[in-house]
Amino acid sequence: MATPHSVKIIIGSTREGRFGDKAASWILDLLKTHEQVQAEILDLRDYAMPFFDAPVSPAFKTEPYANEAVARFTAKIQEGDAFIIVTPEYNHSTSGVLKNALDWVYQEWNKKPVAFVSYGSVGGARAVEQLRLMAIELQMAPTRNAVHIPGELYFPVLFGKADQAALFAQMGEKAEVMISELMWWTEALSTARKG
Repeated sequence: MATPHSVKIIIGSTREGRFGDKAASWILDLLKTHEQVQAEILDLRDYAMPFFDAPVSPAFKTEPYANEAVARFTAKIQEGDAFIIVTPEYNHSTSGVLKNALDWVYQEWNKKPVAFVSYGSVGGARAVEQLRLMAIELQMAPTRNAVHIPGELYFPVLFGKADQAALFAQMGEKAEVMISELMWWTEALSTARKG
């Protein structure tokens, strides 16, 4: 039996009362129904990384950074074969805490696919566009398909005025298309990295 592919789901918000943890748990449940996938949530609340201040770029580092949270996060990224980033949209972009987490790592992101689940104005699409540019610079393969959850759908859930299960059922087909594409790239790039 082949070794399962490790998919890390990154919650890109640390705000109190955030929606990201709900979306990440939903995606985790969907991934659990796929064979040969071992999925895990990485919550940036668990990695209190300072603003990037290292004298050496992650592209050129030869040993782990000394900061304990950075070293733990980088080790988790190294374990991953693929990633799904759950992001809010702040001011037509992603969150500062997520951008900082991306900036602390480089080599461990390389040649791995990434997909996106976003929420906010226009479904968080502008945040995803920014993240795709960053992913390319990190030598990742961003997928075309993503899940965009518009404010008019997630705000009622966030404030307890609508059913969370109904919202995610509505997004289910898009999520499965995204996961299918991500897993194709995961298999292709995992094989290529071994070769």
